[in-house]
Amino acid sequence: MDKQLSANEQAVMTALKKVIDPELGIDLVNLGLIYGVDVDDDGNCIVTMTLTTMGCPISDVLYAMIKKAVLGTPQIETCKINLVWEPAWTPDKMSRFARIALGVRF
Repeated sequence: MDKQLSANEQAVMTALKKVIDPELGIDLVNLGLIYGVDVDDDGNCIVTMTLTTMGCPISDVLYAMIKKAVLGTPQIETCKINLVWEPAWTPDKMSRFARIALGVRF
């Protein structure tokens, strides 16, 4: 995510840091699965994200957790998830924290 985030977008990102992948035990932001957050002036939020693999068995669980976190953020009225496969997720997208926690060499 290269763009400057608005206060509402920063609040959504903070909320997403509390969404923990149940299989890996690390939040989605540190895993590098969140590619972008856009919030318009009416509080409509679009979360652009990917998954570690196509056909992820817990995708429905993750979507529900994301929507709950985002809609619990003040000023946010709606949440849509834009699932993308490009660029493809790789362990290089993980933060240093996530790599250390998961024992990934870097």
